[in-house]
Amino acid sequence: MNKTEAESVSEIAQQFGSSDAVLSKAESILSGFRINWLRLVDVDSGNVLWEESKDISSPDEEHSAIVPQSILTCRAVAREVNFSSVEPMEKFRINQRVLFKNRLLEEWNFEFGFVIPNSTNTWQSIIDAAPESQMMPAKVLNGNVVIETKFFDDDLLVTTSRVRLFYS
Repeated sequence: MNKTEAESVSEIAQQFGSSDAVLSKAESILSGFRINWLRLVDVDSGNVLWEESKDISSPDEEHSAIVPQSILTCRAVAREVNFSSVEPMEKFRINQRVLFKNRLLEEWNFEFGFVIPNSTNTWQSIIDAAPESQMMPAKVLNGNVVIETKFFDDDLLVTTSRVRLFYS
């Protein structure tokens, strides 16, 4: 857990009065949580644009992804996440932010709901593209975009993943 995440967990813990209990719960969930694979799919064609089987839920490193430039011309992209959790989660959700040179471009919130303990789940979300007039070319975006994904159980921050995008 990095300093920012530890501070976030501590802030939440202070709200509930027991930092040790909240920190312990977040650590317990994270220790049994794994992203098995991720996939980005063009909604219109069904073509898989990008796929990764590395667990990107680790907060200790910035991950990278090489995605095709054609993703920028898709009307909508389906994000498929396959994950496993040893611990139950009452209200699993993610907050995803798209950062360009550390400035917020877009932000989405997705709710999965209850996660059964010792389960593996696949979650698909559809992300509609921004209007073409708001799109930047791949050469400008290349290496300058980071997708920051925060994984929560209700309001408890479990982990934060950062993935830097490169376009091929």
